[in-house]
Amino acid sequence: MDLVARVRAGDFDAFEALYREHAARLYTLACRMAGSPEDGEDLLQEIFLQAYRKLGSFKGDSSIGTWLYRLALNHCLDYVRSRRARMNKLTETLDAESSFEPTARRETPIARMDLERAVERLPEGCREAFVLHDVEGFDHKEVADLLGIAEGTSKSQVFKARIKLRGFLRGQR
Repeated sequence: MDLVARVRAGDFDAFEALYREHAARLYTLACRMAGSPEDGEDLLQEIFLQAYRKLGSFKGDSSIGTWLYRLALNHCLDYVRSRRARMNKLTETLDAESSFEPTARRETPIARMDLERAVERLPEGCREAFVLHDVEGFDHKEVADLLGIAEGTSKSQVFKARIKLRGFLRGQR
């Protein structure tokens, strides 16, 4: 009996083996998408809890690793979107309570951001495609499949991400 069938049958050791096999890769993704190791750990636990609950929907059309990765990516995207919505609401509240206009930030060589922070600043579509292609090593067809976009869109998003990153790292907007 294969690993997935054993997990579906309630074999805890099989689920632990599935976790050990895929956790490192999914943790790396979660950390990059969330922006911190602490949030990455929380997300990883949520991802595997969700995987356990949804394993019945795994049809076997792709490998279990691909299915888990897609599930993890979707979970991370939901997390990032909900965090962004909370931050926007908080920002609106603070702006409404504040009587001063924020001043423009001046970038200095000392304050330049590292690559991780630059990646966080990328627009969502560019960041997702860049992380999957340039960081995780998927080809453009796989990125397109994972994100539900055209292969050409993947190429365009990665190209735009690289241009924006160069600008961010040079201290430009």
